Amino acid sequence: MKKWLKAVILTYLSLLFFGSFIAVGMLGTGALEKSLPFISDIKIFLYYFFAGAIGGSLRHLYMFCTHYMEDELHDYRKWIMYIFYPIFATGTAVVAVTIIQSGILLIQFTDYQDTPYAPISIAFFVGFGFNRFVKKLNIVSKDIFKTNPKKIDTSDETVDISDKEMDNQNNPTNNG
Repeated sequence: MKKWLKAVILTYLSLLFFGSFIAVGMLGTGALEKSLPFISDIKIFLYYFFAGAIGGSLRHLYMFCTHYMEDELHDYRKWIMYIFYPIFATGTAVVAVTIIQSGILLIQFTDYQDTPYAPISIAFFVGFGFNRFVKKLNIVSKDIFKTNPKKIDTSDETVDISDKEMDNQNNPTNNG
C-alpha cells in the first residue's frame, strides 16, 4: 500500500474517531440544536450513530496501526475495509439498539436517571464488533425466517415436506 494511501486512511479514521466525540459533545451541550432545530427530534438516534462511529473507528484504527507496525499492509483489497466498515458500523449500531428496544431479542435496558447509557454502550460495542455483530445477526435472521417442513396428510400417512417441495408440487413444470 502506498504511503499516501496509508496517510489518507489514518487521517480519515482519526477524524471519524475524534469528530464523533466532538459531535457527541455538541449533542450533549445542545449546541447543534440551536443552529439545527430538527436535531432534537433525532437526537437519541444520533447518540447511537456516533457511538457506533466511535466504536467502529477505534477498532479499525487499532487494526490499521497493528497491521502497519507489523508491515502487513500489502493487500490493496483491505483498504476498503478501513474506509467502509466504520461507516457501516454507524448505521448498524442504530439498528441494533432499535432491535433491542423493540423486544425481539428479549433484552431490556434499565433506565438510569433519564440517560440512555446502556443503549449508547451497546451502540459502541456494535460499532467496535461490527463484523461479529453482523455474523450473529445473520444467524438470528436465519433462525427467525427459516422454513419449517410442512406436514401434509395423504390418505395413508402424514408426510413431511419442505417449502421448496411444496412449491414444486403446487407449480409442476411440464418437461415433456
